[in-house]
Amino acid sequence: MFDSVRTRLTFWYMGVLALVLILFSVGVYALLARKLYRDLDDNLKNAAEGITVSMLRKSGEGGSALRAASDALDEHIGPLQAAAIFDANGSLIAENTGLNGIHAPLPALESIPGDEVRLYTTSENNESDRRRVIVKRVTASPTGKAYVIVVSQPLDQVIGGLATIRLILFLAILGALVLAGIGGWFLARRSLSPVVEMMEQARRMSAENLEQRLPISNPHDELGRLAATFNELFGRLDQSLAQQRRFMADASHELRTPLSVMRTATAVTLEQEQRSDSEYRDALKLVDEQARRLTRIVADMFTLARADAGRRALHANDFFLDELVWECVRAAEFLGSRKGIQIKLGKLRETPYRGDEGLLRQLILNLLDNAIKHTPREGEVYVSLERQDSEHRIIVSDTGMGIAPEAQPHIFERFYRVDKSRSRTEASDLGAGAGLGLSIAKWIAETHHGRLELRTSDETGSVFVASLPASEPREKAAF
Repeated sequence: MFDSVRTRLTFWYMGVLALVLILFSVGVYALLARKLYRDLDDNLKNAAEGITVSMLRKSGEGGSALRAASDALDEHIGPLQAAAIFDANGSLIAENTGLNGIHAPLPALESIPGDEVRLYTTSENNESDRRRVIVKRVTASPTGKAYVIVVSQPLDQVIGGLATIRLILFLAILGALVLAGIGGWFLARRSLSPVVEMMEQARRMSAENLEQRLPISNPHDELGRLAATFNELFGRLDQSLAQQRRFMADASHELRTPLSVMRTATAVTLEQEQRSDSEYRDALKLVDEQARRLTRIVADMFTLARADAGRRALHANDFFLDELVWECVRAAEFLGSRKGIQIKLGKLRETPYRGDEGLLRQLILNLLDNAIKHTPREGEVYVSLERQDSEHRIIVSDTGMGIAPEAQPHIFERFYRVDKSRSRTEASDLGAGAGLGLSIAKWIAETHHGRLELRTSDETGSVFVASLPASEPREKAAF
């Protein structure tokens, strides 16, 4: 039963309310009991004081002590009180038993203080017959005779009143807790109903219908913001799964192409039993090219998969960034010479850097390969290394036809091709040739706390800029 949040909230609410009501009731009961007992003591003190004043006045006027005492008792004793007057030796002089015929008891004479009253509680027959008693010594002048005045009053009214108050408080607390429990149960049920709806909706959701979203009753409260947060999470999951599906479909398509070429080449070569050495050599050359292409695609996919899983370590070491750029340009010159493309290198300044030299080499080669592939014959590719503010910027520009505006936001997506009709056999020896080069380059820049962006692209060509922090990048354990 306590596994339910609604039940726990109800019991917590009832518990807190019960604690508050009990503390309040105890405080009210204590204050009221103190007031009732104080009022009772004040009544006894007033009665004793009135008897004293009246008796001394009448005895001073020349009347007998017995008459004066009896008249004083009759004048100042209430219907529920009993009083008696004793002499210094404890002998009864006068007494008024009140309506109930109860005698006012005389305590031990030695226990009676000489100059102040004494209040105490006694019970004659049983605990239910408790009485409050006041005792006072009085000395008459000028005779000097001493008297003891005793006044008592039962506590049954006070005790009965307090019992009634206890019953009222108990019933009030019990009724309040019952009403609070019922109200809290329905309020908790109503408040948590959006959670139940979200739970039911989430139970119906799966990888096939992640486009559905959790219902939001009130977007401004905590549950509404929680549902909105989950909807954002589901949106990211849906996007990730869709990207994964596209990745698998594109990867399958990219892998199928070289495999189909290899199977076709081997099948055509094996159709005849006798072929010339040149035909076998041409077939093996085609198979080798497609195998190398397949190897590059698999290697790049493995790199991206390890990066997504956070298992690609960044091996930072000290090197000169200008030397790395120069080496990459020299490596790309052979590829550019096949198309008559001239690769120009700007003036390099000595640039010490700390990072993963292997990954940065791949970043630069991927940018060069992309520029060469999209630059027409006899074109130019320009590479420069600049220091601007707190960044090192590797700039690669070409004189190609540029990238269409609608395609520019997607160029860093995996397997994305601006010209999907381009023959896949035109892939270069440096890049993946499957739309993975820019994705990998962007990931490498981000792992070094930098960025890769397309600065401009129009009919005069495209400019890619890889920005790396000039200060030493913080080394990551895994990406």
